[in-house]
Amino acid sequence: MFSRYGNHQVIAPGTPHVLNQRGRGLDFIQSDDRQQNDIAVQKPAVTIFVCASCRASEGSTEEPRQGTHLLNATVEAAAQQPGVTIKSVNCLSNCKRGPSAVIARQDGWTYVFGHLALENAADLVTGAELIATSSDGLMPWKGRPDCLKRNMIARIPPFDFNA
Repeated sequence: MFSRYGNHQVIAPGTPHVLNQRGRGLDFIQSDDRQQNDIAVQKPAVTIFVCASCRASEGSTEEPRQGTHLLNATVEAAAQQPGVTIKSVNCLSNCKRGPSAVIARQDGWTYVFGHLALENAADLVTGAELIATSSDGLMPWKGRPDCLKRNMIARIPPFDFNA
């Protein structure tokens, strides 16, 4: 449930920032106490992309592949986390450092990780929650699981293709 005022949707209690109707940019409005009591927090959409084609090691013929196992474990770990979407991708072209995954925030930063293991599925979900609740769109270092500190391949800035 989100509060609407005119053509705007309020995205955070206690602030005058609102997302405009088309979802581009931030507008500023004055809010009063009546509005503050009605405001619901909306976390930005976060998606975890897991490479399902990653192998356990180079030359491995094991089926299903290690990436598929990581994908299934991540889906299971995210089952109780509303707002986190898990998607399978066929290849992230990070084969020498797989299994690989990406955590991407709508209108925020994107992170690419490699050298992941099955037990890192819950860590990916934790990372998604951290970036979803971040005020600046960056995944904070504090509280980030160790595997997401050690195994980061790239951090990609947000792109505005509508600009």
